[in-house]
Amino acid sequence: MFYDAGALNFSGMDASVCELNQMSKIYVGNLPFSADENSVRELFSQHGTVDSVALIMDRETGRPRGFGFVEMPRADAARAIQNLNGQDMGGRPLKVNEAQDKPRGGGGGGGGGGGQRRW
Repeated sequence: MFYDAGALNFSGMDASVCELNQMSKIYVGNLPFSADENSVRELFSQHGTVDSVALIMDRETGRPRGFGFVEMPRADAARAIQNLNGQDMGGRPLKVNEAQDKPRGGGGGGGGGGGQRRW
């Protein structure tokens, strides 16, 4: 389904209604390795509607990396960030803040280096 962006008219809508419908992505760091998507969803749902939970796993080992992302409506996300940042989960203080877009760039990694160079 395609929409003509020029045909959409939000001028009659209250700005607060538009803002409420926008989703925010929240970074959740310092998660205990025992955390799973259900436990994170349960924790965040105490502060509003949780749209999605994604816990990041190590590609090589398949084990959790200790951080993830939660998507919530903007107002709920602000409340969750305020209430959950620093809260203990499994003996670890959570780091909860608005996720920052990952910078786009050329092929990551750095070029090692090391050893002496002879010119």
